[in-house]
This record gives sequence, C-alpha cells and structure tokens, in this order.
Amino acid sequence: MTEKAIFTNMCMICDGKGSILVEERRKNDWRGIAFPGGHVERGEAFGDSVIREVKEETGLDIEKPLLCGVKQFYTDGGERYVVFLYKTDKFSGELSSSEEGRVFWIKREDLCKYPLAADFEALVRVFEEEELSEFFCYEENGKYARRII
Repeated sequence: MTEKAIFTNMCMICDGKGSILVEERRKNDWRGIAFPGGHVERGEAFGDSVIREVKEETGLDIEKPLLCGVKQFYTDGGERYVVFLYKTDKFSGELSSSEEGRVFWIKREDLCKYPLAADFEALVRVFEEEELSEFFCYEENGKYARRII
C-alpha cells in the first residue's frame, strides 16, 4: 500500500570550535530551540532544499551538507512526515534571523539549558551518533511512542 508523504529537512551547523547554530522557532506546531530547515519544494533535490532553507532562515550559505539520518512521524491527516537530517561545518555569509525564528550560536554543551522543541534533545543523538540513523514517532495502543534506530 502506498501512502502520502511530506518531505522536509533540518541542518546541524557546527563552527568547528564547539558551537552549533540554533533557531528559536516561532511556529506553534513545534516551538522551541531546534536547527534550521524547512520543506522540500516539488521538483527540488533534497540536498538543494536544505541549502536553500538554511539560506532563507539564517542568511548563511552552506556547502556539502551530509545526510546523517531521518526523522519521521504521521500527521493528523495520515501523511508520513519525513525530515531529512543533515550536518555541515562548511558555511559562509552573515548570520541573520528570519520570520521563522531567531538564529544564534551556542556552545554544544549548553544546548539543554535552552527550551528545546519537543523530542529535540533525543533527536540530536541521530545527528551526532554515527550508529544511529532514524528517529521514528508512532502511535502504539493509543499512546505516543518513539524509536531511535
């Protein structure tokens, strides 16, 4: 059986000195600190979409984003919502926030001191731990469940 899907992306940008770029999301659907990213447009390559989204939300031009995992869950409408997870330490440009939220650098070890988006602390493991590649959220016996694979 086939299913409908929505494709999005998110990118962890590291400065090579122990800091990461975060975004304080304004949208009510997933409020809190997360990484920049957004929707894949029709006809757009996944890698191109993350480069475009990072530029739109941060003002930075990233290079060579590395696909390091995927997050997926089901929407209330039954679509599979897929988030391709990328990371990079290659960027240029001047940092600027957008209507999506304020962007700023923090020390990686300080991440949990901020109000994180739901499940974001666990999701970061997929970005950082090479043996992990998937964050899957689903319903089991009428309750929210998640697996990190």
